[in-house]
Amino acid sequence: MNEFLDSSTNSNFFNKERLSPKTMNQLTDTRVMVFCGVMGAIAVVLSSVATIKIGDFLRIGFSSIPNQIVAFLFGPWIGMIFGGAMDIVKFMVHPDGQFNFLFTLVPMVSGLIYGFFLYKRPINIWNIFFAELLVKIICNLGMNTYFIMLTTGNAFKAIMLPRIITNAGKLPCDVAIMLILLPIVNKILRPEFESGRKPHGNVVCKPKKN
Repeated sequence: MNEFLDSSTNSNFFNKERLSPKTMNQLTDTRVMVFCGVMGAIAVVLSSVATIKIGDFLRIGFSSIPNQIVAFLFGPWIGMIFGGAMDIVKFMVHPDGQFNFLFTLVPMVSGLIYGFFLYKRPINIWNIFFAELLVKIICNLGMNTYFIMLTTGNAFKAIMLPRIITNAGKLPCDVAIMLILLPIVNKILRPEFESGRKPHGNVVCKPKKN
C-alpha cells in the first residue's frame, strides 16, 4: 500500500507538536472554521438520510465520516471538539429520546483516536485499521454499550452480541472507505489549509541592500 506523504506528514508517532493542544490554534483560521461548519452540515444530512436503525440499540450510518476528515486534517483536539459539538447539534436537529451527555463523550473520544492515528501521519492501511479498530472497541463496544446499560438497564448479554457482529462487519467497510477517501482529501483539501499557514518561530529580517 502506497503512503501519501507531504510536507505536513510526520513519521514520529508520538511527536509532541503533532499531538499538542496548541493545534487548536488552527480554529483561529477563518477557513478552518468555515470548513468545519460545512462538514457539520454534511454530518447532519448524513445522519438523516444515510443512517439505518436496527432495533433500539444498533445504528449503521456514515455521519461519522466528516468527523474523521476533520480529525485527519486538524488533529485530535479539534477532532474531539468537532465530534462533541456535532453530537449535540444532531440531537437538536433530530431529537431521539432524552439527551444524555455521556453519549456525547463517545464521538469526542472517537475524534481523539482518529486524530491520534491519522493527523500528519502516512495514509496506509495500518494507521487506518488501528484507528477504526480502537474506535469500535473503546467507543462503540465499550463506552457506548456501557452507557446504554446504565441508562436503560438492559443486560450486557442482551445487547453485546449484536453490537459485536455489527461492528465486526463494519470494520473492513470503514477501513476501505477511509483508504479511498483520505488520499483524495489529502491531495485536494490539505494544501488549501497548508498554503496560508503562517510559519512558526522567530522571523529574521535581513536588511535591504542599497
